[in-house]
Amino acid sequence: MEPTAYPVNDFGPAMRGMVIGAVGILHVFLAQFAIGGGFVMTYFQWLAGRGVPDARRFLDSFFTYLVLISFVTGAMTGVAMWLTTIQVGPRTIGLMVDEFHWIWATEWCCFTVEIVAGYMFLRFGARLPDRVRLRLLAIYSLASFGSLFWVNGILSWQLTPGAWVGSGDVWAGFFNPSFWPSLLYRTAVASTLGALAAIAIINAMDLDRARKHALIARAARLLVPMAAMPLLGLWFVAVIPADSRAWLTGGSVAMSMFLALAAGASLLLGAYAVVGIWWRRMFVSGATAALLLALAFGATAAGEFVREGARKPYTIRQVLFSNAIAPGEVARLRRDGSVTGDPYPLRDAGRYPTEQLALGARVVRLQCLACHTMKGANALVHLGGGWSIEQLRLNIAKLQQTKAFMPPFAGPASEVEAVAQLIRWEASGAPRQWPVSDDPAVLAQIAGWLDAAGTSATPPQVRKP
Repeated sequence: MEPTAYPVNDFGPAMRGMVIGAVGILHVFLAQFAIGGGFVMTYFQWLAGRGVPDARRFLDSFFTYLVLISFVTGAMTGVAMWLTTIQVGPRTIGLMVDEFHWIWATEWCCFTVEIVAGYMFLRFGARLPDRVRLRLLAIYSLASFGSLFWVNGILSWQLTPGAWVGSGDVWAGFFNPSFWPSLLYRTAVASTLGALAAIAIINAMDLDRARKHALIARAARLLVPMAAMPLLGLWFVAVIPADSRAWLTGGSVAMSMFLALAAGASLLLGAYAVVGIWWRRMFVSGATAALLLALAFGATAAGEFVREGARKPYTIRQVLFSNAIAPGEVARLRRDGSVTGDPYPLRDAGRYPTEQLALGARVVRLQCLACHTMKGANALVHLGGGWSIEQLRLNIAKLQQTKAFMPPFAGPASEVEAVAQLIRWEASGAPRQWPVSDDPAVLAQIAGWLDAAGTSATPPQVRKP
């Protein structure tokens, strides 16, 4: 069966990965805050039942912020995630839903229980006794953690599908090698975000300094899981594939930099939280709490970039490349052409003076625009516009050897030449006339380079027997 040809959206100078990354980072941050917020509320309701002063007053104030930020904004970004994923990576999200539809359904049930419990607390919480309030908040916390549990298995499966690749067993894919370190790490992050938000909200309450300090000291206890984050991070790095680990530890400058940013921000947060707030019981002002939350957001953003980047050149490891082409399809597309079955016309077809350039634009749309633009973010013109035509041809034909975190070029020599000519034409200012390049000797040389590169994502010289 031929794979479905999905329509694609053009986001202009913003590449597709940037769009979904921006939405995803915000949603992950808010979702983890919602989970940590559940921990905070359940804990403070338990304290209120034990007669701790101001615990119930803080809880009511905190829940107001949780509703506005998590329930409203979090739900909106969740919908935005589905809208962007079906536009940016429809084949990837389709496979995720097809393989894990019952797990998605279970996660949505958890989310429904979370929302119902939360709004019941909002509507009736003030008139309920402490014991009932505690039960309701415990249900909310367990449901929100349940959402994390089920989604984590699917997201970690993208990087480490494990035995699922050979067996197709859904549980082998769900409880994959990176499931537990990823789940525990995200749980620690959620607890941290909930505690930092609690400290910020305590500072906004109309209480004297001593009463605020007492509440802050109790909220700081939820920062203790940060102490395990370095070990959990090392565990995660140890179980991911060797080439992914190589990207993070020097193989890719960008990913190594973001890994260092995430680790450094987390280390600073952990040192201040555990030593300063929890152990030394220092008072934390509202400005400091806001700064710590901003630092936590930066660490979350860098960590999500690392998680996404570690999958390269796949969106689902060993199953789909980042351009949504399956490894087993590359050889056929090399023979038949990658856009032969593409039914969608170019939106701006009239601007290309030759059919060859139009062909190059269609190939770029299919194979390149998931991670590049023509003249915007991570632009092909900026990356290759200064190369000679021979360099362009060679580097495109041997793509996975030129940049090992890129998939192999999935098309014949004529498509390589079309892309090379397109980049040269765009770099030259898109003139109205451009010569067609169809020299048989040139195409034969490109075909030789394609054959030498092979159709595997792993360069032949390091391919395992």
